[in-house]
Amino acid sequence: MTISKNKVVALSYELEVEGQIADKAGSDKPLDYIHGTGMLLPRFEEELEGKQEGDGFDFILSAGEGYGEYHPEYKFDIPKESFAGQDGRIREDLLQVGLIIPMLNTSGQVVQGKIAAIKEDSVTMDFNHPMAGKTLHFTGKVESVREATEKELTEGLHGEFVPREGCGGCHGKCHGECDGECDCEGEGNCHDEGEGNCEGGCKCHKE
Repeated sequence: MTISKNKVVALSYELEVEGQIADKAGSDKPLDYIHGTGMLLPRFEEELEGKQEGDGFDFILSAGEGYGEYHPEYKFDIPKESFAGQDGRIREDLLQVGLIIPMLNTSGQVVQGKIAAIKEDSVTMDFNHPMAGKTLHFTGKVESVREATEKELTEGLHGEFVPREGCGGCHGKCHGECDGECDCEGEGNCHDEGEGNCEGGCKCHKE
């Protein structure tokens, strides 16, 4: 059976970025997804189209084909008050350089931001995707290919298409397993955040 739309595909792979292994999945716990439903990078799926169980793959995606170019304007300062909890106190436990925090932008969408620096009255947040501007080198093997069931096509392989209470469903683009940070405000992508449309109006999403 070949990889095509609506097939359930399981992959073992390694992702090399700048000479380092940035992500991987072994044959004992492969990455699985429903092909053609937008859960992975479009160019990633194109490279796998037509392959069969047991086939290997080795390809490189440019930044434009991956998570986009790095945009300096997506990095800016946010007042520390934005990190206050319900009691009005600033969440000092969240203020650690390198920590990735889900936040709400002015449109009510969840965006993932990384703390780049902590200042006296503000925090510098970087809303670029961690892989923005990076060349991605994927190698791996197709572990299995099968038809998706009707239930899987409706609800998702791991229930990712099922609407959560108070929202219309989290149809995020996940490169690996979704960690559940997406709360479905707006489109709420899981591994494809960093759209850079925060416009200084963010507030902490973990309160």
